[in-house]
Amino acid sequence: MRKLAAPGIGRGVVPAGRRLIMAVVLLAGVFPVDLFPGSLPAPQGIDGQYSGKQGRIIVVKIPSDDPTAEIHGSFLGRTVPFFADPRPGEPKGFVGLVGIDLQDEPGTHELTVAIRQGDQTRGLSYHILVVKEKFRVEHLTLPKDKVDLDEKSLARWKAEQQVVQEALAAESPMKLWQAGFLEPVAGRRTGIFGSVRIMNGQARSPHNGEDIGAPLGADVLATNDGIVRLTVDHIFSGKGVYLDHGLGFYSMYFHLSDVLVKEGDVVKAGQVVGKVGATGRATGPHLHWGVKLNGARVNPYALLELPFQSFPTSVPVSVPASR
Repeated sequence: MRKLAAPGIGRGVVPAGRRLIMAVVLLAGVFPVDLFPGSLPAPQGIDGQYSGKQGRIIVVKIPSDDPTAEIHGSFLGRTVPFFADPRPGEPKGFVGLVGIDLQDEPGTHELTVAIRQGDQTRGLSYHILVVKEKFRVEHLTLPKDKVDLDEKSLARWKAEQQVVQEALAAESPMKLWQAGFLEPVAGRRTGIFGSVRIMNGQARSPHNGEDIGAPLGADVLATNDGIVRLTVDHIFSGKGVYLDHGLGFYSMYFHLSDVLVKEGDVVKAGQVVGKVGATGRATGPHLHWGVKLNGARVNPYALLELPFQSFPTSVPVSVPASR
């Protein structure tokens, strides 16, 4: 027996359900916003792609003609502040420095960016390909008391870690650093950033800075403008200085024989902040130079590769509250 067609179907009449779908498609083309709660978000990485190795820094550019725009990003749970791009000859816009931590998982991750202009906010999505770096494995032999901490020393170490975390928790809302990052001391680069250290046969955390061999008492220079956020004399790092360069960017100088600045001091690039020493856990005179960028441990020599030629003096920017 031949089946009867439903009323309207096959005779040039569009079903009601199909008419509704067509209307939604037309509206979405005119108003590119979510029409219904829970609708699918824009595809990840739709606005661009970047790549970099573990321990490196990626410069992300957001074109914009609005100097009052407030822009911030988020990558692997870390805040990425953006600031006006002052490079001569570059299109107007904002740049952000994305630090890839030495232990970030290789693969593709999303950088989300929120742009606020007046009462309007829009979002962007970028793919960041984290490329695995081949780090060294380093074997060290040290006195037993420098590796295995007794109960009292362990309690001291934990307390020192807490002090550092609290000091570096706040993000300065000003970009303090300028063009021309400096190597803090002339000497032999060991190239051990990210290396896995085997101390007396025991695997330790990766080395999160670069060691530079230099004579005892050699001048240690600030890599860039900043504020002395913390000075220490810790069980492992010895005498050290933490500089705050603004917008979540910090540099560190460890194993000093002398500290020549105090907390709260404003320093300029090239200013002497201490002297090379062998304090703390050290096998000889050298400088441990470290950098944290919005919580990511990056190779300090990546600073010397940044593509900026000139910057104005400190520019206020909006930094979102920590979540």
